[in-house]
Amino acid sequence: MAYYVINYSKLRIWEFVEYDKMIYLDGDIQVFDNIDHLFDSPNGYLYAVMDCFCEKTWSQSPQYKIGYCQQCPEKVRWPAEMGSPPALYFNAGMFVFEPDLFTYHDLLETLKITPPTSFAEQDLLNSFFRHVYKPIPCVYNFVMAMLWRHPEAVDLDKIKVAHYCAAGSKPWRYTGEEENMQREDIKILVKRWWEIYEDESLDYKNCCRPHQYPHLISPLPAPALAPAPAQQDRVKAPSAA
Repeated sequence: MAYYVINYSKLRIWEFVEYDKMIYLDGDIQVFDNIDHLFDSPNGYLYAVMDCFCEKTWSQSPQYKIGYCQQCPEKVRWPAEMGSPPALYFNAGMFVFEPDLFTYHDLLETLKITPPTSFAEQDLLNSFFRHVYKPIPCVYNFVMAMLWRHPEAVDLDKIKVAHYCAAGSKPWRYTGEEENMQREDIKILVKRWWEIYEDESLDYKNCCRPHQYPHLISPLPAPALAPAPAQQDRVKAPSAA
């Protein structure tokens, strides 16, 4: 549980009421294609990609134990003797939402009376937004496990948002030693991450011209103007869960 505690800080994004609609992205996500059109989605809903129940992180769930996954519910049907199938469940690494102070307050109040669960804030968000959740295609939050769990649903060229959440898949500490990490498709996605990370034309200082957006650019404080360290072959990216 302690591993996920910091994730509850995610709830504060509902305070950003200066924006009508936002897209949240985890730190271990890379965007390959423009997804601005998601802002045109009808208001009043939370949009996210359904999660996959096939990995061992779900081993304590009834879904995992019977082999049921909402990504392919026709493969293993939910047993009638277990009642109604579970509600659709999204991965909270990426979602489209509408900031609102009343929602933020209600989330905090709900958190106070919610017992700790395995997936912390993800479980909380799924429960809280269960009546207004709308699934979107997996290309908007492509978790690596889809490559070996649901290969029939994979087209690497159509992935818009990649989520490097599988063990060993984070590009900045990728070694290829963990299970499934020697797959060619994994190597391709890791390579894509590094190509974007090392593309200097995508740096904020290069893509945002001061004369175009003067209100966004402010002079750096004096201490920040110290000489830059010697350039290395590959700079380490910050760690992310």
